[in-house]
Amino acid sequence: MGKEVKTNAMRILDRNKIPYKVNCYECEEFVDGVHIADQLGQDYAVSFKTLVMAGKSGQYYVFALPVDKEVDMKKAARAVGEKSLEMVHVKDINKVTGYIRGGCTPIGMKKNYPTIIHESAEKLSEMIVSGGKLGVQILLAPEDLRNVTGGEYADIIAESH
Repeated sequence: MGKEVKTNAMRILDRNKIPYKVNCYECEEFVDGVHIADQLGQDYAVSFKTLVMAGKSGQYYVFALPVDKEVDMKKAARAVGEKSLEMVHVKDINKVTGYIRGGCTPIGMKKNYPTIIHESAEKLSEMIVSGGKLGVQILLAPEDLRNVTGGEYADIIAESH
């Protein structure tokens, strides 16, 4: 066994004395969060994906929502006070966040972008977010994620039909 993987996100949690658990898994190829949750037998409601978007103003925003849900762009824009938002292109994710697709976590990006966590997290005792690299997850209390990212809770999910 090699030494434990410490990502930037984990170092930030350690520095802030925030308790968390790490879950490592094999990840040959990242498909999406639902695929990973299925692979690991995790509940979609506690498994959160991280989306990064740019507003009309040029400001970047981070959104954490359950892996099986779609973001409602209008609700997300309203939550951050923008007229509209668009997803950051996959090729730009690393440049903006310092992370790669599938390893993007709200914690410890290159800059502290405004972060919105879907309001369903508020009811959870623990949630799962990416650990900052492929094959690594961080399990922590939603309130700790909110505090460490300076985030807010909001309804940002598209209604399913």
